[in-house]
Amino acid sequence: EDFINYVQYEINLLDLIQRRTRIGYSFKKDEIENSIVHRVQGVFRSASAKWKDDVQLWLSYVVFCKKWAAKTQLSKVFSAMLAIHSNKPALWIMAAKWEMEDGLSSESARQLFLRALRFHPECPKLYQEYFRMELMHAEKLRKEKEEFEKASMDMENPDYSEEILKGELARIIYKNSVSIIKDAEFHMSLLSIAQLFDFAKYLQKEIYDDLQALHTDDPLPWDYVARRELEIESQTEEQCCAVYEEAVKTLPTEAMWNGFLRGKRLERTMTAFRKAHELKLLPEFQYNHNFLREALEVAVAGTELFRDSGTMWQMKMQVLIDSKSADIAMQFEESFVHLKPQVCLSLWISWAEWSEGVKSQEDTEAVFKKTLLAVIGADSVTLKDKYLDWAYRNGSYKKARAVFKSLQESRPFSVDFFRKMIQFEKEQESFNMGNIREYYERVLREFGSADSDLWMDYIKEELNHPLGRPENCGQIWWRAMKMLQGESAEAFVAKHAMYQTGHL
Repeated sequence: EDFINYVQYEINLLDLIQRRTRIGYSFKKDEIENSIVHRVQGVFRSASAKWKDDVQLWLSYVVFCKKWAAKTQLSKVFSAMLAIHSNKPALWIMAAKWEMEDGLSSESARQLFLRALRFHPECPKLYQEYFRMELMHAEKLRKEKEEFEKASMDMENPDYSEEILKGELARIIYKNSVSIIKDAEFHMSLLSIAQLFDFAKYLQKEIYDDLQALHTDDPLPWDYVARRELEIESQTEEQCCAVYEEAVKTLPTEAMWNGFLRGKRLERTMTAFRKAHELKLLPEFQYNHNFLREALEVAVAGTELFRDSGTMWQMKMQVLIDSKSADIAMQFEESFVHLKPQVCLSLWISWAEWSEGVKSQEDTEAVFKKTLLAVIGADSVTLKDKYLDWAYRNGSYKKARAVFKSLQESRPFSVDFFRKMIQFEKEQESFNMGNIREYYERVLREFGSADSDLWMDYIKEELNHPLGRPENCGQIWWRAMKMLQGESAEAFVAKHAMYQTGHL
């Protein structure tokens, strides 16, 4: 804490010096700034040597150097950090990106990626970012070459070889990576990256062709290929369907029939529906594509055939709601008897929405309370958000705050859950700054390590509200730097600097 407090003091002093330049006063500015920067670097060096394992301390050091130190100094900091934290791919990627984008050294970035892959030879993210970096490098060289040619200047730079300009280095990375990571989704991610670069058409085609050849037993690439055929203007729907027809012969699974049905228009769907049904390969949710006049019959048949299908029950309940059936609540209750909890979320939401439209507030709140007892884990996040919205919409701020209080310890949450309460508070005629702080403290406890906007908004509230405490902002800033991870910390520093200079 002593090291942290001292660094914060010196950074505040640097900020004050920056402010005086706005009024045109810069006496001994460089001498003063340089001495402070050197002192802070010395403090960071001592602290990072004493607490080598503290990643957040290293990241604070990196962020400081990005703003105040020379590029050579930051390269040294990255090297020292990676010597200790070589087991964290995200740090290697951060260092390589900086060398490429800010240090303007593609060779340094390349060496960092190569070293990182020696430590993490099967890390998909490293290959993806290395592949992207080499394509960016090739694109940059192509633009430089074009500028030289426009200016009629001689070019003797060996990097302008045709192989490099075509992206051959990226192609080598691609080939190596797919030989190690034999995963269709990873393969498709490389194609998505390559498609961002117009010059890499030949590479895109190679990846596209390999995708079909290497993953014939996976429905995901078949679906992707068929969709691509449909997206190309010169192709027709017939060719898209031809791909699916070939796919269901090669890979006759439920997942592939699912794609087959999606690839057809309405008039084709019924033929595919019957054919797949005969082969017992029909995905249950495809029943909801039957003719609307047979909707209820299809829905009943679907729930009988797929009693454990949430989609079938969802369709049946929608038909019953549309037809204003008298036993809707009872049918909802029946659906939960047959279904596993993890497929019930959409049904619970439908029940609450239906209840809000036709039942009393007491009945609807009873449904929300029942849902939150039945649904746990990540699915409960959506329900909590909807419950809070309903309370404010149908009751008042007082009702919403009561719901918030009842749920505030029932993790997990979404950021929106807390942001809603902040907004509800600010919509009151004379909102309570103490409540605003309470909501920010609670949301930062949950999401403060990843969301830089939350910290920035908290600082703005303290600065702009008549009852705010601007003196708290320095402490909030340092708490943010201690909690934020990686690129989130960098984003926060950039936003804070822009706000201070009036650009945000």
